[in-house]
Amino acid sequence: MKTIYVYFTLVLITMVFLPVQSAEKVLYKIDLKKEIGSTTWLYIKNGFKEADHLKSDAILIHMNTYGGEVLYADSIRTKILNSKIPVYVFIDNNAASAGALIAISCKKIYMRPGASIGAATVVDMEGKKLPDKYQSYMRATMRATAEAHGKDTIVNGKDTVFRWKRDPAIAEAMVDDRTAIPNLIDSGKTLTFTAQEAVKHHYCEGIAENINEVVEKHLKIDQYKIESFKPTAWDNIKGFLMSTIFQSVLIMLIIGGIYFELQSPGIGFPLAVAVLSGILYFAPLYIDGLAANWEILLFIIGIILIGLEIFVVPGFGITGISGIVLVVAGLTLSLLNNIDFDFQPVEQKGVSKALLTVIGGVSMGFGLIIFISSKIGAKGIFRKVALEKTLDNQSGYLGVPVEYKKIVGKMGVASTVLRPSGKILIEGKNYDAVSEDGFIEKGTEVAVIRYETGQLYVVKNG
Repeated sequence: MKTIYVYFTLVLITMVFLPVQSAEKVLYKIDLKKEIGSTTWLYIKNGFKEADHLKSDAILIHMNTYGGEVLYADSIRTKILNSKIPVYVFIDNNAASAGALIAISCKKIYMRPGASIGAATVVDMEGKKLPDKYQSYMRATMRATAEAHGKDTIVNGKDTVFRWKRDPAIAEAMVDDRTAIPNLIDSGKTLTFTAQEAVKHHYCEGIAENINEVVEKHLKIDQYKIESFKPTAWDNIKGFLMSTIFQSVLIMLIIGGIYFELQSPGIGFPLAVAVLSGILYFAPLYIDGLAANWEILLFIIGIILIGLEIFVVPGFGITGISGIVLVVAGLTLSLLNNIDFDFQPVEQKGVSKALLTVIGGVSMGFGLIIFISSKIGAKGIFRKVALEKTLDNQSGYLGVPVEYKKIVGKMGVASTVLRPSGKILIEGKNYDAVSEDGFIEKGTEVAVIRYETGQLYVVKNG
């Protein structure tokens, strides 16, 4: 018994006096050093998934960007705000525009000396400021992101003050040059902070030269291991294919390719372009789990219905309208994160983005049709697909076959239904004809009344 007491005493002494070794923390680093878009959004999604799999203690975003697409920046912002793992950002030179929005969403911001954050005004592809409705959305998003971090409680003697951790007015001033903040910025200027200014106004928790200094000096972590997200070649290809602009271009090529294929005999280059564009559009969405089989099938059925409307059903009616609706529905639903007919997981901004992408692509498709149609026959890349030679009578060409002129006045029988176009049988030979009396049943006796613009016109006999 005495031996047991001695043993436990030694164990207790060892536990008390030996230094406790702190467990090594796992930190996961994701680089955002390019334009914010579909590729960086893919980095974030895959990176957060891997960080969760590794049970990381924190996520570090190494940022240097001049901005990018607001919709993707908003998706990244939402991902960060909802993350169970704390997310910190180290701004290595620039966090402008969409980059500022992402940085503000992080739990803590650290900056390199000489770095800047702000200038979040929404601009177009040419750098021109967009109308106020776009600025209004960005203002509200920046303000809400700052508010999401809550307030600090500051006790000074008997006084208690509640101060925003990140002042929403400052976030708004980074977007709107009409926002004035006393002793900080006047109206007419868009706010951008240097590292020192950001620290002073609580938009930066510390200044560091590199990631390791952030971890050791500011986060106070001694034992740590940094795991980095390494994008694959497929990540970059997939990100490019899923960009909003490229998807709109693919839709344009699908619409334009199908149209010009339907206008030309046989199977040729336009169909090849349409099919390849369709594969590039749907393949990454299918692999990513967005496009389901039934959504792709909707698109295919829509194309078939449009073809039937053009070649089989005369006029423009329910078949063509249904085809257009199904094509747009298939393209749009493939971009949404719905589960069959359950749209609960789909965010409103996701629906808006999908509709804008599809409508933009369809509009560009019609623009392409008009542009190429106007160029066919002129000098340029389309001259080889057009007939340039004039077939005039002086050169020995006849514009109207003599045989058709001789048929005028003769009687025949409708060999197919005329609605109003179809075929008629005269003297044992079939001819294309158009009914002047509207619908004519097969087998009805008809009379050819005239021949104009290469077409026979008939009426019911009697």
